[in-house]
Amino acid sequence: MKTNLKRTDARERASLISNVHYAIEVDVTGSETFASRTTVTFTSKKGRTFFDLVADSFDATLDGEALADRTLDLAEGEHELVVNATVTYSRTGEGLHRFVDPADNKEYLYTQFEPAMAMKVYACFDQPDIKATYSVSVTAPENYVVVLNEKATREGTTWSCEIDYPLSTYLIAICAGEYEHVTDVYEDDEKRIELGLYARASLIEHLDAERLFRQTKEGFAYYHSNFGLPYPFGKYDQIFCPEYNMGAMENAGAVTFRDEYVFTSEPTPHRIERRNDTILHEMAHMWFGDLVTMQWWDDLWLNESFATWSAAIAQTEIGEYANAWVTFAAVEKAWAYSQDQLPSTHPIAADAPDIETAEQNFDGITYAKGASVLKQLQAYVGRDEFFAGVREHFRNHAFANATFDDLLSALETSSGRDLSSWSEQWLRTTGVSRLYPEITPDSFTVVQDSAVLRTHRVGIGLYSLIDGTLTRTHSVEVDIDGERTDIPELAGVDHDLALVNDQDLTYCLMGLTPEHQRFVLDNLGAIEDPLARTLCWSSIWESVRSGELPAREFVRLVARFGSVEDQPSVQERLLSQATLAVKQYVDPAWQAEGMALLNEAFRGTAPAVIFDRALARLTPDEKTTAYLRQLVKDTDNKEVRWLALTSLIASGAEELAAADAVEDTSAEAALYRLRARASVDKQWAWDEVVGGERSNLEARHLMDGLTFTDAGLREFTGQYFAVAEELWDKLTNEMAQRTLEGLYPTWDVQQSALDQADALLARNIPSGLRRIVSEGQDRVSRALRNRGVDAAAETA
Repeated sequence: MKTNLKRTDARERASLISNVHYAIEVDVTGSETFASRTTVTFTSKKGRTFFDLVADSFDATLDGEALADRTLDLAEGEHELVVNATVTYSRTGEGLHRFVDPADNKEYLYTQFEPAMAMKVYACFDQPDIKATYSVSVTAPENYVVVLNEKATREGTTWSCEIDYPLSTYLIAICAGEYEHVTDVYEDDEKRIELGLYARASLIEHLDAERLFRQTKEGFAYYHSNFGLPYPFGKYDQIFCPEYNMGAMENAGAVTFRDEYVFTSEPTPHRIERRNDTILHEMAHMWFGDLVTMQWWDDLWLNESFATWSAAIAQTEIGEYANAWVTFAAVEKAWAYSQDQLPSTHPIAADAPDIETAEQNFDGITYAKGASVLKQLQAYVGRDEFFAGVREHFRNHAFANATFDDLLSALETSSGRDLSSWSEQWLRTTGVSRLYPEITPDSFTVVQDSAVLRTHRVGIGLYSLIDGTLTRTHSVEVDIDGERTDIPELAGVDHDLALVNDQDLTYCLMGLTPEHQRFVLDNLGAIEDPLARTLCWSSIWESVRSGELPAREFVRLVARFGSVEDQPSVQERLLSQATLAVKQYVDPAWQAEGMALLNEAFRGTAPAVIFDRALARLTPDEKTTAYLRQLVKDTDNKEVRWLALTSLIASGAEELAAADAVEDTSAEAALYRLRARASVDKQWAWDEVVGGERSNLEARHLMDGLTFTDAGLREFTGQYFAVAEELWDKLTNEMAQRTLEGLYPTWDVQQSALDQADALLARNIPSGLRRIVSEGQDRVSRALRNRGVDAAAETA
């Protein structure tokens, strides 16, 4: 069932309702359904409104009188709403999700309520600006552990806690099951905080608790030092949950994470860094999001952009990941640039008329572009002034709701700058500016190519090749304002390469002169500074995506220099981009040669933990097939073994029975088997996903297997456009979006596929579905155009 609260309805309800307290009683002793009883006390003005609930069945009373539906006719004064509900457990990661671990048949439950899914567990006014206090109790089987937002007390089989501070409905958490856990304590001059880590029994031996506790403590020390207010809640638990949809969720005092962050196989360095980024991201939310909450979802970026920026600067300044901004440039910004060039791009401060729109705005604009712009703002006003404004914002709106204008006011006070023009340029507009140098023997000019001429604080660096190393020789930091900005300090200065966004201070596509682009293609490995090198990788990649450079040039570049890149996160992203380029962007007539180049470059290359994973995603040649067969026999890395085996099965080098022969009863192995079968039994996989009965994580692995190779996929193009509307209506919000994005026929790079998308878009379809189809169509259109560019390079 879909839920879609409208902003207009939420505002009207918020004008009526205040002083809310929820007494939530949940009974999870049932194996298929759970019971929920909610007693809501509140004050209202006279008027009519409604409460939110999605349940199999319910009965409700208002002030002792039975209700026929969810409508509330309210007199002015105090009221008591009592709702008893029966609800089926979720398998989609929404509401209250139930998972049984095939390794040992132990049971695990967790809730996921953002943006408006608390209504799938308890009756409520499910919007961020009606904050409330809570009494939460959970009756569970004897062998369950229950984790709530605050420390739970247990009487018999019932666990309960009190939340006596205002909190939005989407931040309540209930985790229950046969979790195992370890504990620790963080303490400084600000506060003593009890820490807990929870995971499935089958995973607990793999939980690297010492590292996780150390990083958690480092995060608290950093935020206490810079945010000006101590951690605003009681204890701090981190629960690693199975079949999780996203990276993590910032439930106050009970942060839930995907349990793929408990590494059962040796992870790539980027995954370890990413997990630390996620820990710091969710911790930042305790202040920005939980303590101070957005008024409505059009200010979602205030939560997510701020947490993304906070995690990157914290990683950098804590020091374990001193090059976190390099990772940010390679990973987060690539996501933002791609999203910002889609037809569905939107302002950072986006309009969200309803929950459906808000859900789709959890994207590269809200997270990555917003964080990039906050980094630009920090450079514009100064680091200390920026943090001073943040501290003022927390003091002004603690335990309340705030808007973007509230934050802007605090930053203007701390910096002494009028930020109204800046905010209009950066937060209320769409698209990405392109900055590039125009150089003559006696001038140096930065050109801004953009529909919106923005003010950019940039570093400009000149680099020269000296003794085999490309080194920065000159640097200036200036404000770029308007279409053309002369830089007299750099006029006539000899150099081999000019970077007009040196240090990556602003959000832009950084162009190179034709001569400098050719220099980078020949000498990229000689660039000494990792951030400068990453900016060059990014510039070349964006030139490919925009059709300015043949995709085969990027494939050759990665084949030549990918193995010597010393930033693991950048390296992992480059291999993924090169794989996309050879599958989607190169002329099909050159694809076999490109695949051969990458097979040779990836096969047997160190670090194996990165290159073996990337190799398994290519179409294997004869040598790679032999290498993968040996890998299946020899590697201790379970994830890599299954990827290698899936590649062999998908290419016809091994039979599907090889997957069933692997002795592994873990939950992960069950998913890997699904992926392996889906790689060859494609109609079965399609039917399983479209049927909508699979769990969220099963569907994800089925779609990965289905699209592991493009072979045999064109027959599904027509099926996709025939079933898209039905899927959108049938599936939940989360599953509809993920399924329709995952199944979009990006494999069919031809005009007929674009025409089928046009035919669907010409219909009166829901806006959320329209966005997904238009984005997929744009990706296919880009691929078709880039194949033409690449083909032209052959004849040029």
